[in-house]
Amino acid sequence: MSIVTISREVGSGGDDVAHRLCEVLGYRYFDKELMTEVAVKMGISEEEVIDYSEDSYKLRSFIDNLFRRKEPLATITVKGKNSSGEITHMTEVLDEERALKLIQRTIERLREIGNVVIVGRGSQVILRDAPGVLHIRIVAPVEQRIGRIMLNRSLTRNEARDYMETKDRASSEYLRRFYGVDWSDPSLYHLVINMGRWNTDEAVDIIHTALEKIQS
Repeated sequence: MSIVTISREVGSGGDDVAHRLCEVLGYRYFDKELMTEVAVKMGISEEEVIDYSEDSYKLRSFIDNLFRRKEPLATITVKGKNSSGEITHMTEVLDEERALKLIQRTIERLREIGNVVIVGRGSQVILRDAPGVLHIRIVAPVEQRIGRIMLNRSLTRNEARDYMETKDRASSEYLRRFYGVDWSDPSLYHLVINMGRWNTDEAVDIIHTALEKIQS
């Protein structure tokens, strides 16, 4: 029972590698559906599940960082009972700290279940020293990334570059702010794969071989 975590640069093809890896290994892909499924088993209501990843993280302003403001992410209505036994409805605000703890608990629980590919979400830090977990970093040359983003998102070259740079900064800040690490630090990973050198199936083969090594 193993876990593969994948950290990827936007436009690197890392998502394609993750999905193809799931097909080859028969693993599940960690998404909102799987997160909800595991969270419910932990006694958490579906309404409380927020998938707060690098992809949804917004860069914080200088003022927000200065005053360490918590970002409200969603509001939910929770049913309860008052002292008279009457049904009540109370609105709760879910902030990023609460969402982050949920993701951490879910990922830790997934390690016990195994056979999952987790993309991002600080999983390379949450499961950093966990046995049976393979940590992968997917990168690619800048021009290749820009070209992929242009194609996938129907953007101009300048728009694609701006999108890439914004996403890179957000991912970097997410890992630095919540986990105190540099997301590009190679020491966080077992392998760093440059998609300028390999295609998707070749990258999957490399990961598969490395996974067999840590399982043996």
